[in-house]
Amino acid sequence: MRIFSNVSELKAAQGTHLGFTEWRTVTQEQVNLFADATGDHQWIHVDTERAAQGPFGATIAHGFLSLSMLPTMTSELIRVDGLAMGINYGLNKVRFPTPVPVGSRVRAGGEILDLTDTAQGVLGTLKLVIEVEGVPKPACVAEQLILYIPA
Repeated sequence: MRIFSNVSELKAAQGTHLGFTEWRTVTQEQVNLFADATGDHQWIHVDTERAAQGPFGATIAHGFLSLSMLPTMTSELIRVDGLAMGINYGLNKVRFPTPVPVGSRVRAGGEILDLTDTAQGVLGTLKLVIEVEGVPKPACVAEQLILYIPA
């Protein structure tokens, strides 16, 4: 984890890579709970028998489940001290280039793309890439926007 003492120190690190999170296993229970929460019960996610005969040979995580892991993964990559708060401001350019088979391990890497002063604080753009262990193409690539509000 990269720890920055304040927003000024963060701004000085623009363009740097933050490293990687720990690997975590995507479970069928997570996929099923996500399906229940979103109402997306497509067979490729929740029907293990049918999915075994499908194009991926197993159930796969929802793309949006992968995306929903980003806040936790981001908190493993970066911490900025001296803030009143950090606010999830949105996303740019989200893509899901390859599926995440249930039972596979994933991790994220991050890079500080941009930091822009605003009236409320500093708007950070982080490029986050979720990798599947042993797979050359990423599972998710997204630009996460975080509004850093100094104390």
